[in-house]
Amino acid sequence: MRFTLRQLEVFVAVARFESVSRAARELGMSQSAASGSLADLESQFDVQLFDRVGKRLTLSELGRAVRPGAEALDAQARELETRLANRDELGPLRVGATLSIGNYLLGPLLARFLKSYPAAKVSVVIANTAKIARAVQNFELDVGLIEGELEDPELEMTSFRRDELSVFCAPEHPFAKLRKLGEAELRSARWIVREPGSGTRQAFEHSMHGILPELQILLELQHTEAIKSAVKAGLGVGCVSRIALTEEFNAGTLKPCRVPGRDFRRQFYLVVRRDKYRGPAIREWFSLARSMPATKC
Repeated sequence: MRFTLRQLEVFVAVARFESVSRAARELGMSQSAASGSLADLESQFDVQLFDRVGKRLTLSELGRAVRPGAEALDAQARELETRLANRDELGPLRVGATLSIGNYLLGPLLARFLKSYPAAKVSVVIANTAKIARAVQNFELDVGLIEGELEDPELEMTSFRRDELSVFCAPEHPFAKLRKLGEAELRSARWIVREPGSGTRQAFEHSMHGILPELQILLELQHTEAIKSAVKAGLGVGCVSRIALTEEFNAGTLKPCRVPGRDFRRQFYLVVRRDKYRGPAIREWFSLARSMPATKC
């Protein structure tokens, strides 16, 4: 073999951080040692794996082509190291979740995972669907839990739970007294919704097909709690996941609005790179997520 696992590890780290110095800090190496390791790898095969623009490194065409295989080999080497150390534990797991999932479903899932593997090291990133998908695609996250649908040949999506959006208003809002909302009410409402790029916004727009250009979007907010607060203040009508509204509906501080003829159902998905090596941690995470009880729509 003409390359070492250390060289592979450095290549993978530099690809993730686009910086030799940041990769060196992550690996506990000196910058000169990391730079030398990368230079030796390129020299051994007479190739250029990165394009150097100032201090920033971006993968070359060849670097992009070999990165998935390098990531897989690096992950397998780490898993083997764990087993050789005779530790009954999983390798580290980097999870990304969208806001609705992160705020209302991720806690119970993490609890189940850590109950089975208390020594597991799990890191979590919360962002919208678009950002989580980019991080998974760029190997910055091992697996994502998202609300929106994606069309990307590099990513594989697996449905793991049903969900449903709910239109809602403040108890004092005129809509709270109506048995149902028709097309006229939907057009006249001042809407407070999630930002473009979020799965909730994608599902909202899908549910409002045919009249979407006529809707009055008053506010676009990045957080579900901010939307609920704005609706409680009487600024308008909201539409978010029903799981985020259970407490308010039970307490009567927000009121659900029936909208017959509109489909607010959707799916939550697990997303991972198709070429990602799926070690024990990822396989167990998938198993636990798929075994979660479905939302009653």
